[in-house]
This record gives sequence, C-alpha cells and structure tokens, in this order.
Amino acid sequence: GIGISILFFLYFVIYINRPLTYIARAVETYNKGRFDVQFERNNGGSIGELELALFDMAKKIKDSEEYQKAFLSNISHDFRSPLTSIIGYLEAISDGTIPKESMDKYINIVLFEANRLKELTNDILILGELDANTIRLEKSTFDINDVIRHVIETFDGVCSKRNIHFELSFDSVSTYIYADEIKYQQVIYNLVDNAIKFSPDNSSIEIKVEVLDEKAKKAYITVRDHGAGISEKDIDKIWNRFYKSDESRGRNKKSSGLGLSIVKGIIKAHNETIDIESVYGEETAFTFTATLSDEVVEKINKE
Repeated sequence: GIGISILFFLYFVIYINRPLTYIARAVETYNKGRFDVQFERNNGGSIGELELALFDMAKKIKDSEEYQKAFLSNISHDFRSPLTSIIGYLEAISDGTIPKESMDKYINIVLFEANRLKELTNDILILGELDANTIRLEKSTFDINDVIRHVIETFDGVCSKRNIHFELSFDSVSTYIYADEIKYQQVIYNLVDNAIKFSPDNSSIEIKVEVLDEKAKKAYITVRDHGAGISEKDIDKIWNRFYKSDESRGRNKKSSGLGLSIVKGIIKAHNETIDIESVYGEETAFTFTATLSDEVVEKINKE
C-alpha cells in the first residue's frame, strides 16, 4: 500500500503538479504583458494540449500586437506625406513665396494630396467595416456585366491619356448574380484600378465573365492586365494591408496599398474565392467567384 502511495505521489509531482506549476508561471508572465517570452512544450496528453493552446494563444496575441504597431506605423506614414505637402504649399501660398502666376499649379497639387487623404480615409473605413464580426451584406440580384461596364466608364479619362483599352468577354449579354452590389462594385473598381496602375501605355485590360461550373451555380470574373506582373516572392504578400511593391510605389504615389486587402475582405465576407495568376514582367490575372441568382440557375437547368 505504501509503495503504491509513493508511486502515485511521484506520478502526481512529475506529471501533474510540476507541469501545472510550469503553466502557472507562464500565465503569470503573460499576465504581465510579456507575450514575447517563449516556453517549450514539455508534456503530452491533456496537460500538453493545454500547454499548446496557451502558448499558441500567447503567440497570436504577440503577433497581433506587432501587426497593430505596423498598421499604425503605415497609417501614420501614409497620412504624414500628403499632410506635409498640403501644409507646406499652403504656407508658401499664404506668405507669398509662390508667385501668383504659379498659383494654379500648386493649388492643383494641394487638391491632389487632399484627394489622396480622402481615398486613404475611405479605404480605412471600409477595412474597419470588413473587420467587424457582424458585417452586413445588402444582397440583391443584379447584372455583374452591367456593373463592369459602369466601372470602366469611370476610368475613361486616364485610359484615354495612356491609350489603354478594355476587351470585354461575357458568356451572356447579362449575368445576374446574388450579392452586395455596392461591395462587388468596389471589388471590380479596385481590381481595374490596380490593373491600370501596372499596365504600360498602349496596352489592353481583359475582363471576362463566364459560367464554368453550372452545378456550382457560380460565375467567374477575371481581370487581366499585360503589365509588370508580380514576382514569385511577392505573390503571397499582395493581400497584406499597405503592402506595395516597388513598381506600385514608383508608378502611382496615390495608392494606399489597401485596395487588394479590401477586395479580399469583401470576397471572403461573401464566402467566395479569389485567385491570382501572374507571370513576372508579362501579365497578372485575378479571378473571383460570384453566386448566380436563382433566376439564372433555373434558366440553366431548363436549357
């Protein structure tokens, strides 16, 4: 009886008390806000699983803190640049440093920077909405082809100057989907805007809408440009907030680096998918899905 008691005591000390003391020490460390301290997992079984869950939670908190710091740093950088320009030029206009004959030129620069701030603010507000767990989607039935036509009309000015034209390829005259129209319009706008930024002058941007899998009740929308392409090392980074490749910074300083993050968030909120294919120096294609409306599905089934 004494031998069994001693064995039980040793088992309790080695496999229960010691690991729990170890976990308690880790919890106390994390409670002080020191999530960067690493603890090794030393046990198996249920206690080992508890350790793993605890240390994984701490790592996620640490990663979240680092992400928030980087996010705030990027916001500060992107706000500081246009604000510095606006304040500098307005002070120069106010104290007469800028001659009257050059006034229009610098007022246009101030307006450009102000619009840049406005776009950045709008993008951050959209991201804030997409981050919410209770994001509201105002779904309705609408023609995605029609939305695409309207979006590309908004780029007529910049595309005319650079001789960039669109090639549209639709399976049907109309393709009705069931989604949040405003948010899908934002997806197409951001993808087209991105394609234009990376396209060389005198080139084309292809937009295709097709129903590849009738049973899945999905439409597939592709936006393809024949521009800079994305290097293999950058492919996984493009969805990151504020991420900008060197080409993006050089080609368009108005870019906030939030456009593709917004696209990803909207598509994810709809439980749809988006994929990218790119050949560096040649082309890039984004393809995302949309759920066909019941009317379209019924028509397909009858055919």
